[in-house]
Amino acid sequence: MYHHYFQYPVYPPTPPYSGYYVHQPHRPYPPVDTKIFASSIKSFRLLMEQGSILLDRLGDSSFAFKMMSAAQQGNKAEVDRLVKSVGLKVPAETKFTPSGVIFTLSSQTTQQQPLSCCTLAVSMKWGL
Repeated sequence: MYHHYFQYPVYPPTPPYSGYYVHQPHRPYPPVDTKIFASSIKSFRLLMEQGSILLDRLGDSSFAFKMMSAAQQGNKAEVDRLVKSVGLKVPAETKFTPSGVIFTLSSQTTQQQPLSCCTLAVSMKWGL
């Protein structure tokens, strides 16, 4: 037994798919000004120098042992204290897991620049 289905036409007919794209008029970019970029580069160089100081200190096996031991015990306050004892000139945030550690160094903020322009994340493996 066959059933014949009649398909009713759609009125009014549906227009072809337009893609919902709305064309925006071309807005010109502002003139190129490298002052902010140059300032960011200068700030990032400082972060790299500070990162190098941190790595030098972490290269001391006694210091590394203290830091890893504190992290293994979940003692974030001691890890933060140890990082602070390095004497970095920039803010440093530390996050760690049993397999690794991430140090995030951030540029200093000022009244003229209330947001940090740059960050340097040093991510290292220290366990399986």
